[in-house]
Amino acid sequence: MEAALAIDIGATKFAVGIVTRQGELLDCAQVRLDHTWNSEQLFDELSRVVKEQTNRARGHHGADVVVVGVGSAGPITNNVETVSPLNIEQWRDFPLREGLSTLTSLPVFGDGDAKALALAEGWLGAAKGVDNFMAMVVSTGVGGGIVLDGELLEGATGNAGHVGHVVVEPNGRRCSCGGRGCLEAEASGPAIEAITGRPPTQPTYETMVRTGRLVGRAVASVSNLLDLKLTVVGGSVALGFGATFFTAAQRTLDELCRIEFARGARIVPARLADEGPLVGAAAVGWRGFNRS
Repeated sequence: MEAALAIDIGATKFAVGIVTRQGELLDCAQVRLDHTWNSEQLFDELSRVVKEQTNRARGHHGADVVVVGVGSAGPITNNVETVSPLNIEQWRDFPLREGLSTLTSLPVFGDGDAKALALAEGWLGAAKGVDNFMAMVVSTGVGGGIVLDGELLEGATGNAGHVGHVVVEPNGRRCSCGGRGCLEAEASGPAIEAITGRPPTQPTYETMVRTGRLVGRAVASVSNLLDLKLTVVGGSVALGFGATFFTAAQRTLDELCRIEFARGARIVPARLADEGPLVGAAAVGWRGFNRS
């Protein structure tokens, strides 16, 4: 049985798993990031979990790992030649692909984490069978991936779909990207805590509604621009806020998508909640492997 080694580079943790060609997550492990580590120590921790999962693939599951797929917080360069996650300051232009290639001696294919989620949700999740949609992650950061006519948008540097930097509050909070009022600066987990003084795991009703409205505002802009009728949203903030968040987001979407082709646009929870990031990373790997 062939399998992909799937790697999710998040803002607060690294996750590594083994995923079959059918999208079944056989095994996984993760490590919480210590932001006092330097760049080499971060990669050493990732390497440890990669080796552990590779050994488990063979020893426990009888799987032959043939490709590495990566979904990473951005910005990134094409195929994760380098990654510069905004919330991992030690990794600026970090040569992730080269490091993983050397470590595993396998072909490595990578993309943004939210773009990877778009592939996962289109493959097995809430957008299965849909040729035009956006997938979003609302968590420690806010990212997106857009599928048009069945193809994932790439952009000049591989960062197309970065909806976290759509401005939703003119003259709003300063964003880590350098701008003001970006969705990520207003609706991400750290932003919510900075604004309210409460962690996103302890939100008030007003916080959940405001966050939903801001996400709905950004989604409406993209839906009106690109003729989209579906947006799938995952991430700990969005899924943690649940129905209150999604109701507020949908109401805002209904208010702002008034042009005829955008009316009826929907915003729904990601179906692949916990396993989505790793299934998405594997989807990136399998896509690259099949094309090579």
